Amino acid sequence: MINGSAIGWYGLRGEKALDETAGAENCFTHHVCEAWETQAKQVEPLGVRLVCMRTGLVLGVEGGVMAKLLTPFEFGLGGIFGTGRHWMSWIALDDMVRAIGFVIANKNIIGPVNMTAPEPVRNEVFTKALGRALNRLTVFRLPEFLLTKLLGDLARETMLGGQKILPKKLVEAGFQFDHIKLEPYFRL
Repeated sequence: MINGSAIGWYGLRGEKALDETAGAENCFTHHVCEAWETQAKQVEPLGVRLVCMRTGLVLGVEGGVMAKLLTPFEFGLGGIFGTGRHWMSWIALDDMVRAIGFVIANKNIIGPVNMTAPEPVRNEVFTKALGRALNRLTVFRLPEFLLTKLLGDLARETMLGGQKILPKKLVEAGFQFDHIKLEPYFRL
């Protein structure tokens, strides 16, 4: 069984690089992901192989996080969130699809699997790379106080905080990413 979860499972961990062996920090996103994975684990006593995909930001031209980001950038309003120092763990949509097939075919992969590219980037790097790819300026900053005033903990956990997630299980199992670096991916 393939369960879809998220890297929010780890909570907000600052600078620490995290793989599938890392524990979690107490926060809303962790509780949601943990509840989801706990329900999925009910199949394990039945002898079903369970993989809990912990997915980062999935980047594709259509849909996903990119669809939400493109509109402000197209109007020259794309900007850095807060200080821009927080990590963004991402994966290209085509790598994600291939990774799912890889996990299904590889019966030795069980438990949590981080579905992220091997090189996470900081929000500032992400924002500037996307701006360059779209030939748009990225001079705006969305201040932390404004985001937290409007969205509270949601902003703190999903827009101003991040996780530096590494896909250790996929790499060790021999999965080959087509998109490791963000900037070349945006130029496609």
